[in-house]
Amino acid sequence: MPLHVVEKVIDGFMLLDLRGRITLGPDTEIVRNRVKNVIEAGHKRVILDLGGVTYIDSAGLSTLVACYISARKAGGEVKLLNLTKIVRDLLQITRLSTVFEIYDNLEAAQRSFERESA
Repeated sequence: MPLHVVEKVIDGFMLLDLRGRITLGPDTEIVRNRVKNVIEAGHKRVILDLGGVTYIDSAGLSTLVACYISARKAGGEVKLLNLTKIVRDLLQITRLSTVFEIYDNLEAAQRSFERESA
């Protein structure tokens, strides 16, 4: 299944709802470009909803890290939401779960941005 991305602006942050596979090639480019464009458009608070991601390879993990770094350099944040068991296990094995803020529900992710601005 090809990767689909839906952008939603909710209460001052950008939610990117990702569905499909994040693998080397067009999928990783889609994610990189969407996050880059969102940040360049002024959305510094980004949540990637990975609830619909069925598979992610090493290039996909690298892309998530690159998005995180790009956002930080621009004064922004990228947080992860709704990880599937496969993606959660992969992030734990690679220890990337210590890098990303990971949330199980949108409200908790949203509150985390409010705490940072307080």
